[in-house]
Amino acid sequence: MTLLNVERIKLFSTRSPYWCLTAIAVAALGFATLFGLVENGDAAIPYLFLRGVGLGMSIFMVLAALAVTTEYRFGTIRNTFLGVPRRPKVLLAKTVLLALLGAVVGIVAAVASYFLAKGLAKNPPVPLELTTWDDWRQVVGYGAIFAIAAVIAVSVGTIVRQSAGAIAILLLWPLILESLFTLIPTVGPKVGPWLPFAASDKIIAPTTGVANLFQPSGGPDALQGLLVFAGTGLVLWLIALLLLQKRDA
Repeated sequence: MTLLNVERIKLFSTRSPYWCLTAIAVAALGFATLFGLVENGDAAIPYLFLRGVGLGMSIFMVLAALAVTTEYRFGTIRNTFLGVPRRPKVLLAKTVLLALLGAVVGIVAAVASYFLAKGLAKNPPVPLELTTWDDWRQVVGYGAIFAIAAVIAVSVGTIVRQSAGAIAILLLWPLILESLFTLIPTVGPKVGPWLPFAASDKIIAPTTGVANLFQPSGGPDALQGLLVFAGTGLVLWLIALLLLQKRDA
């Protein structure tokens, strides 16, 4: 717990977390407001008006990566390892802190966006009610996505150890690289839905109703998507741990 508290203090001793969290709020609530107001709420489909929260995930990954790379940039990681010689404990503390923070931020952003869009939409095409597990999964599922995304970001930051490189990887991977892979003939359409970030989208994707029209068919279901995304995070974390122990600070 002491190490977690130390990591928390270090994280919030800079301005970047506050700017990133503000940007997440703007993205999430901005999308919810837009879809709640467009055509008197006619565009207020849960899967759509919560997409701003998905954009916030990319911003949170930047925050998580910077929590690692900033220490390498300013050389403070050496002092950290002097204070805590067992490097796995340091990486574990950073990962747990940011995963927990990510889970909280993801759920809060999704719930706030849901109630904002619900309050603004006067003529939604589907009932904006959380009555079934499928409804709840579309909202609280963002907690799991943010938490796992934090693990991936911390791992990439530890592997790369350079802010620009880590951020470039974390932004290009879900937004461009996976999309380009799906364009490969024969293989792309079959494998594409199983790529980590594409699979993560299935965690919060609706399975029935109007909103399901915006989801491509095939690929993993919600549980399989969760396992693929979590498995990717675990593999990257183990690679980061191995490199952390072998390389000099």
